[in-house]
Amino acid sequence: MIFALGHGLSLSLGAIIFICVLVGFAGFVDAAAGGGGTISLPAYMIGGVPAHLALGCNKFSGACGTTVAVLKFWKSGALDAKAAIIAAAGSFIGSTIGAWIALMLSEKTIKTMLLFILPAAAVIIMAKRNFGEEDFSAALSKIKYVTFSFMIGFLIGGYDGMFGPGTGTFAIIAFSMLMKYDLKTASGNAKILNLASNYASLLTFALAGEVAYKLVIPTAICGVIGNHFGAHCALTKGAKFIRPMMLFVLSLLLIKIAWDLFKILN
Repeated sequence: MIFALGHGLSLSLGAIIFICVLVGFAGFVDAAAGGGGTISLPAYMIGGVPAHLALGCNKFSGACGTTVAVLKFWKSGALDAKAAIIAAAGSFIGSTIGAWIALMLSEKTIKTMLLFILPAAAVIIMAKRNFGEEDFSAALSKIKYVTFSFMIGFLIGGYDGMFGPGTGTFAIIAFSMLMKYDLKTASGNAKILNLASNYASLLTFALAGEVAYKLVIPTAICGVIGNHFGAHCALTKGAKFIRPMMLFVLSLLLIKIAWDLFKILN
């Protein structure tokens, strides 16, 4: 059975179910350790959604799921609201700029740039095995606190607008390593940053007509469910759960990039 989803896009029921299941799993991973786009974005593309439309759809389902995760972290007090809001402001600006740039780049250019960006995060996490165990953020001066919060938001938001996969993971690393938050608080801060970047880039893609709403409504529901359970695991199990999930996400990123490189070279 084939469904017409608008924008000249038609998918089989099997392809839609495949995308929904993987977006749900991506939501779980994203709420816990970030990087759900590593799973969801390829899922849209493997399912038969064109690249720019896949980016727009991924932003829609990601924004819905991240909203649920933010509410859970906020309710539990597992974040620094002031730092997160400053970062969110920078993220909204950076992501808007990044999304407009992405619309002008070719798919090959985006993948080639990712080849150089993503492996660095894996090296950092492997080298800093004990980061994020305790919260030392109170030692930061007010100037560093505001500057680091905004720049983390702006730069990572810009990356999210242009590419997406790994955004939450990179944000957690930045908050933990630069601002000395424990992983649970860093993860909560990252959720608000990611929420702002998702909505900013979603608005950009939506205005460009790159969102298939008939597809993203069921995928977004699956993403919300995944985010709900992922946030619960992160809040109850803390760093012992989050760090392995981050390494899992980065492993997926590296596998994906290696595969993309292979296709580019061949």
